[in-house]
Amino acid sequence: MTKCTALMLAGFAAIGLTAAPLTASAEDSQPKPKGGTLKGAAVGGVAGHMMGGHTKTGAAVGAVAGHHEKAKSQERINNGQQP
Repeated sequence: MTKCTALMLAGFAAIGLTAAPLTASAEDSQPKPKGGTLKGAAVGGVAGHMMGGHTKTGAAVGAVAGHHEKAKSQERINNGQQP
């Protein structure tokens, strides 16, 4: 993957992350944690790419870590704690 392609993918991920909150309905009573799987995959993919061609592995690990952190944050919100 070339540097230009990696930057383009990171840009598309950023656009997707900024558009997601705009689609949330006003009926949501509890705040939901931002980010998660997509954000983790984007960050992990870039980090893996910078580490020497491990883009796919970094994206996979980042997606799992992002999902885990979002689930932990959501659990704290459900229990009435600060995320």
